[in-house]
Amino acid sequence: MAESIEYDLIVIGGGPAGYAGAIRAGQLGKKVACIEMERAGGTCLNWGCIPTKALLKSAEIYRNFQKAELFGFAVKGLEFDFAKVMERSRGVAGQMARGIEFLFKKNKVDYFVGRGQVTVPGMVEITEGEHKGKYFKTKNILIATGCRMRRIPDLPVDGIRVMTSREALAAKTLPKSVAIVGAGAIGVEFAYFYNAFGSKVTLVEMLPQILPVEDEEVSRTLQRSLEKQGIVIHTGTKCENFRVGKNSVKLDLAKDGKSVPLEAETVLSAIGVTANLEGVLSPKIKVDLDRNYVKVGDDYQTSAKGVYAAGDIIGPPWLAHVATFEAVNAVNGMFGHGQPRRVKTFPGCTYCQPQVASIGLTEKAAREKGLEIKIGKFPFTASGKAVASADSEGFVKVLSDAKTGEIYGAHIIGSEATELIAEYGLAMELEATVEEIHRTIHAHPTLSEAVMEAAAATTGEAIHI
Repeated sequence: MAESIEYDLIVIGGGPAGYAGAIRAGQLGKKVACIEMERAGGTCLNWGCIPTKALLKSAEIYRNFQKAELFGFAVKGLEFDFAKVMERSRGVAGQMARGIEFLFKKNKVDYFVGRGQVTVPGMVEITEGEHKGKYFKTKNILIATGCRMRRIPDLPVDGIRVMTSREALAAKTLPKSVAIVGAGAIGVEFAYFYNAFGSKVTLVEMLPQILPVEDEEVSRTLQRSLEKQGIVIHTGTKCENFRVGKNSVKLDLAKDGKSVPLEAETVLSAIGVTANLEGVLSPKIKVDLDRNYVKVGDDYQTSAKGVYAAGDIIGPPWLAHVATFEAVNAVNGMFGHGQPRRVKTFPGCTYCQPQVASIGLTEKAAREKGLEIKIGKFPFTASGKAVASADSEGFVKVLSDAKTGEIYGAHIIGSEATELIAEYGLAMELEATVEEIHRTIHAHPTLSEAVMEAAAATTGEAIHI
């Protein structure tokens, strides 16, 4: 028999937006339920951010063993068990998902595994799964169903010859060769991972640079580094005419009117994401869309009263930390806990080695806006900690207002860049200047000194260059 329970909030989707929004509502003492199709944590935790970081750590450790002689060690007969590398990744994802389920219990969030649908305003039904047929009354609804990997048109994914990141994360064997289509963060991370373990990797990007959203200088530096590591990179190149065979995939690389054949054991599609909206809204519910993403106002409310949306489903940037921020702000706003904020500045991170991290404007974007900027730059080759760690590749680059010193953007390529970027994020939130970063004493020897020295370099005051 169908069941009806009334909630203050029902969240559809249990990823970084959904679970964070549900937990926040629980903290505010609201009666809340979260409906997730697969497992708490969504794509990020189960099939994205977390398991890929486990894989990348394995690749980094393997690479470190290979350069052990630098540190005075002799490592003989070094081998790896690829199945165990993948198994550890799945174990990490499982552990973190159990952590989210614990947080649901702690914050009194009712958790249902199934597909949720907004049937009419104020009503949600579970349309698939063991709870199928249950429906709930609710004062507020938060759609947080996220995105999934886009597939290459007319190229069916079979998990062997053709994969997206999801199938790659479930693989038990290492392909001898792989062609990766798309050189955004996901494509670059998988390129680094496969190459580290000995696959022949070809990375293809349609746009003029790898990591197209990053600063051009950073992307050039990373491309040189990855090529030095053995990855073949084609930019400004389209992949065409895929032919899937029994043991390999053949395709053509098209650039400047010329076509070059390529053959690889596996093709990995990393060409972006598409919104998960199928089945989320019944025909009775109409919300405004923009290119299939849900349009929301400053309070994250859709065009349907009482129906909110946050995370990847409302469009770029498709980042877990942005999704969490949006959902928490949406929930705070709907329950009168302060004015909700929309995302303005946010860090973007790529976890290959060397790592890439950035926040704010690129140099090109700042100049296109007509801003008068100063640039401070500091190389890790001048960092004692980086040299001592044999990780001296890359630099810190900061863009600031030529007159006031206000920070417009920061770009880091190098070891632990994804950790170091947080300081510039805090500085921009507090409207700090490059001078204030420079005046803040940073411990020696640390990589974080490079953040300070780049700020100092803006006015020619860096000591170590």
